Amino acid sequence: MRRLIGELDGKAKWMGTVVLLLAMRATAQTVQATEARPMEAPRPTRLILVSIPDRKLALLEDDKVVKVYPVAVGKDSTPSPEGTFTIKSHVTNPTYYHEGKVVAPGPQNPLGSRWMGLSEKGYGIHGTNAPKSIGKAASHGCIRMAKKDLEELFTLVKVGDGVDIRGERDEQMAQVFGVEADATPATTVVAAIQNAPVAASAGGF
Repeated sequence: MRRLIGELDGKAKWMGTVVLLLAMRATAQTVQATEARPMEAPRPTRLILVSIPDRKLALLEDDKVVKVYPVAVGKDSTPSPEGTFTIKSHVTNPTYYHEGKVVAPGPQNPLGSRWMGLSEKGYGIHGTNAPKSIGKAASHGCIRMAKKDLEELFTLVKVGDGVDIRGERDEQMAQVFGVEADATPATTVVAAIQNAPVAASAGGF
């Protein structure tokens, strides 16, 4: 009996040693893998800043101006929404829907070749089939861009990026767009986050 107990005790010690060695090996491999993994660079913070009075759009990355584009904004009867939003959809060659009318992708599509839908339902940044409207207050509330500018911006931004549309000039806008700030500080209305459609709904293009 004592011999049997001794044999079992020896086997238990041997198994314990094996388990300990395996655990140490796994720990060493984990440490090596962690040390070998490169540190990820922080994702840049992107913001699209739209000036309604200047009819311009600026792309900012980490508070630095990347590019400034001319745009068309909403006309007086259908103004562009002011506030802070996000890009909720990112669509190539969108189909346009409006009051039962459907326009397939192509030269006659009011949305142009790209659609960046905002968290304010029915509004977005898109192209146009009326390029002469760029630089004017001419849309139904959306932000229109020239085809080349639109397609460039589309590659630079992603879903989740911020969009700030302002109706009055402040110090930041003066720095970005090279204009004087208004006497009255700009007010920002924080919009409720909603699911934006694939294409503009009624009144948004």
